[in-house]
Amino acid sequence: MLKVQEIRELIKLVDQSSIDEFVYENEGSKIKMKKNAAATYVSHAVPTALEAEFVPAVQPVAHVAAPAAPVQEVKKEAANGETANVEATNLHKITSPMVGTFYASPTPDTDAYVKAGSVVSKDSIVCIVEAMKLFNEIEAEVNGEIVEVLVKNGQLVEYGQPLFLVKP
Repeated sequence: MLKVQEIRELIKLVDQSSIDEFVYENEGSKIKMKKNAAATYVSHAVPTALEAEFVPAVQPVAHVAAPAAPVQEVKKEAANGETANVEATNLHKITSPMVGTFYASPTPDTDAYVKAGSVVSKDSIVCIVEAMKLFNEIEAEVNGEIVEVLVKNGQLVEYGQPLFLVKP
C-alpha cells in the first residue's frame, strides 16, 4: 500500500503532466486519478466483502500556493447586474489547496475571518476548507489587503480555485 506522501507526489506529477487519467494497482489496492479542467480527483478502492469504496484522508503538509502571476483584468459583478471591468495589477490570488467546502468563519455564529478591505499578513487565517470532515485553515500567503472574496460561505471549491484577491 502506498504511503500518504507517495500519493501526494503522484497527484502532483499527474497534475503537472499532460495525461488525463492514471491508474495504479498493487496487492489488491487500486488508485485511480482523473484530471478534468484543473481538478484532480483521487479514489482509492479496497476490496471488501461488500465491495465498499474507501477514500483515505490525505492532508497536505504545506500549503500549495499558486504562482504569483500578475492579474491584468478582473471582472466584478455590479449591484445592478452589469459586468464592470476593474483595472487591477499585481493582485495575488489565494487559491484552494484542495477540493472541499469553503467556510468564511470558524463557526456559523461568528464573524468571517476576513472580508473585502481587511488587512492580512502572511500567516493570517482567511478561511477554512473542509474536506472529508477535516477542517483545514487557509493562510493568506502574502501581506496585503483583501480586495475581493470570490466564493460564498458553504460553497464547494475545487483544487486551485481562486478564493480571494489580495492587493500586496
